[in-house]
Order: sequence, then C-alpha cells, then structure tokens
Amino acid sequence: MSELPIVIAGGGIGGFAAALALARKGRAVRLIEQADDFSEVGAGIQLGPNIMRMFDALGVTEAIRAAAVYPDMLLMRDGLSGAHLAEIPLGPDFEAAFGRRYGVIFRPDLHNALIQAAKASPLVETTTGVKVACYVKDGDRVRVETEGGGEVVGCGLIGADGLWSAVRAQLVGDGGPRVSGHIAYRAVLPIDQVPPHMGTHRVTLWAGPKTHLVTYPLRRGEIFNIVAVFHSDRYEQGWDVYGDPEELYDRFGRQHADVRAMIDRIESWRMWVLCDREPISDWTDGRVTLLGDAAHPTLQYMAQGANMAVEDAVCLAHLVGACKGDIAAAFAEYPKRRYLRTARVQLTSRFYGDVFHAEGAARELRNTLLPRRTPEQAYQGMAWLYGGIDDQGGQII
Repeated sequence: MSELPIVIAGGGIGGFAAALALARKGRAVRLIEQADDFSEVGAGIQLGPNIMRMFDALGVTEAIRAAAVYPDMLLMRDGLSGAHLAEIPLGPDFEAAFGRRYGVIFRPDLHNALIQAAKASPLVETTTGVKVACYVKDGDRVRVETEGGGEVVGCGLIGADGLWSAVRAQLVGDGGPRVSGHIAYRAVLPIDQVPPHMGTHRVTLWAGPKTHLVTYPLRRGEIFNIVAVFHSDRYEQGWDVYGDPEELYDRFGRQHADVRAMIDRIESWRMWVLCDREPISDWTDGRVTLLGDAAHPTLQYMAQGANMAVEDAVCLAHLVGACKGDIAAAFAEYPKRRYLRTARVQLTSRFYGDVFHAEGAARELRNTLLPRRTPEQAYQGMAWLYGGIDDQGGQII
C-alpha cells in the first residue's frame, strides 16, 4: 500500500463522505478545501432510503437519526387550486417496501455529522484555504498544484469540488454548467410561526405554472424549511445570494392562499441558480476521478444531489478496497458502476421539473392522471431509485 494519501479536493458533503468511507477501508486521506472553513449553506436535504443505507456503511446512522425528521407523507398539491394530486405515505408500508425510512435534515447537520466522523479517524487530514489550480499525473502519484504556488501530493485525486469543479475543468474540459433558467429561493421559519394546517410533519410540494413551493420541518421539528422555485431570465451564480422579493412575490401572486401566506411570512430570502450538465459516461483520468456534483450535477427536482454524492463515496471506497491498493483500477471501474444510475437521476430530474411546473393542457393532464395512482403504484415507480443500490454503492439496473 502506498504511503501517500488519496487527495480529496472539496470539503462538502461528498468530500467528507469520501474521506470517511476511504478511512473506514484503511486508506489515508488528505482533504483540501478552498474556503477558510468547512461550512454548508443552511438548506434542507431530503434523505431517501438509498442514502440511509449508505449511512449504515459509513457508521453515521445514529448521528443522522439524532438530527433528522421523519415525515409521515410526501404530498403534492396544485399551486393554484390547492387540490391534492398525490399522497405517498412514508410509514410502515414504505419502510417495508424499501428497508429504510424517509427523512429530511438540515444541510449543516448532515455535513457536521460527516465531518465529526471523518475527523475522528487518524487517517484523515484536513486543510482549508487551499484552492486547486491544476493537477499533474506523475507515475504512481498525482501532484495537485494550488493557487499561490503550493503543492499537495497523493497517490490519487478525487475532485469533489462541486458544480464549478476545477478538477473537472481539466479532466473533462466541457465548459460551464447548463443554466436551467430556474431560480430557487430558500428560507426557514420557527415552527411556531407555521399554521398547523400547513402540514408541519410532512413534505409538501405545491406545483404551479412555472413555479413550485416545497415545505417540510427540520432540526427535530424546530424549524420549517421553505423553498420557492420559479422560471426566471435573471440569475447570478452562487448559492448564497440575497434574492429580489419583488420578483418572488410577483411569480407567486396568483397562487393558492396558503402558498402566498408562506411566502408573506418570510423576511429574508437567499437564492441560488439551478444548474446541471449533460450526463457523461466516464469521469476518470488514470489516478484522478470526480465525485458528486463535479461528476454528475443534477437539478433538485428529485432531491437526490447529496444522495448521489454519498452513494459515490461508498462505491468508490469499496472499489479501492476491493482492488487492493490499485488506485488506477479502482478509479477506472468506479464510473462504470455509477454512470447509468446517476444519468437516470439527472435526466429524470429534468422531467420532474416539467411535471412540477406544468401549465395549460399539461397541467390539466397531470392533475387528472396523478390522483389515480395508488401508494403501491407510487412505490413501484420509486423502486429503481430507493431500492436500486447495493450496500457498496453499486447500481442495480
């Protein structure tokens, strides 16, 4: 086994999941992050049974359970009329179908659980304030050159540096991400400011014309997550930008009273731009590979971005262990195990966006067909996603 660590660029959820997964396989890791600290923007994450299975493999299930909320239902309503379009119970029948519960969690809580578990390992070294400029393949090692003239050397490099990945820019060279033209605004409310009839123990999606609103509880039910999405020609790159409330109110002005009431209660909104990329079949270059949004960024409509990144981490670490230290062989096999599953999530997420934002005849057709689906049929439709993964992060097609 090489004495050099595996270098991970990016200290987000995917990067720390990879660090923890590799350390649990006995591999030394050097994780570098361009920011001055390891922080995540406060927003909610939905946790499907697929990522719950990965938490078991990472040994963080109890930490996640302590911070998560387990809703009793996924509910979709029409944003104009308020009509119930789909109700998917998340109780015993759901758990029996998929072997795990469905949860929601505050993004910083998930991030911190992974950070604490990774840092508890003597095999994980972390450094902040280090930005990747480029990498150089050098035989059985990779030299990561950083802005400012520094260098980090490892036996492999994992680019977990997100949508605007510097590692991807060199490895794939496909330019910037695809801007969807959809803007997401997020905010949270104390739970006592939320009317009980708004469903404080469920995930509710209000589907409107070129808009949708999602709400659900976070932090053991102490706060209420609100995400408003709409089509817009105005956008600014980034996750942590103050939005324009006037545009938000205008887009939702004709919607159901409960939707308007939620939006009216928020005093400060943060926004981000929804982007993805076209799926690619290979994201490895010798001893260099990509993970999470750097490899297969997806729109948020399936709530699977973080789920896919953690699956990646478990799969890659499993292959590193199975290949007995042959980093290049493990990295070459890894996209083959992940490509079709992640591509399906990327493409289906785009389709879900069309369904959520339908108007005119498309909306009427959606509103006619969706209520006919039984919970059992809904579970069957979810089986490829929630049950289509093994305990090593490998896809089951």
